[in-house]
Amino acid sequence: MKMIDVGAKPKTERVAVARGFVAMSAETVARIGRGEVEKGDVLAAARLAGVMAAKKTPDLVPLCHPIALSGVDVEAEPGARGVAVTATVRTVDRTGVEMEALAAVAAACLTIYDMLKRYEKGMRIEGLELVEKKGGRSGHWRRDAAAQPARRTASRRSRRV
Repeated sequence: MKMIDVGAKPKTERVAVARGFVAMSAETVARIGRGEVEKGDVLAAARLAGVMAAKKTPDLVPLCHPIALSGVDVEAEPGARGVAVTATVRTVDRTGVEMEALAAVAAACLTIYDMLKRYEKGMRIEGLELVEKKGGRSGHWRRDAAAQPARRTASRRSRRV
């Protein structure tokens, strides 16, 4: 195993967007909305966990390059069937930020599960996937719109760094 040498690559703007979903009962979603979660604000904690995970991705994923992130935006949106999480990560560097975006979503979803497991142990984390990436040699890639699940959510919450 070895870390790929990116030293000769030019620094360019790179963006990655990932998403995931925590499926749960309507009652558990309502508990979030009413603020009746003993551990505190579920959505705020999830957003913070996502930002922290993006920053720590090289510590979590072997052979992942440390990257100077220029922005991390994590959204956690409750809907009828659960909470949708989306992370957008930006950098100007020699390698992409796909892993940072995926790590952000995974950590946010795990945090949601952790904060709510007392009320519903059967929640599921679903659909962790890269949605879009821009920059670098491979250019712009976007998941086919037809393949995207149709989930409407009630509100938008975000955290930027």
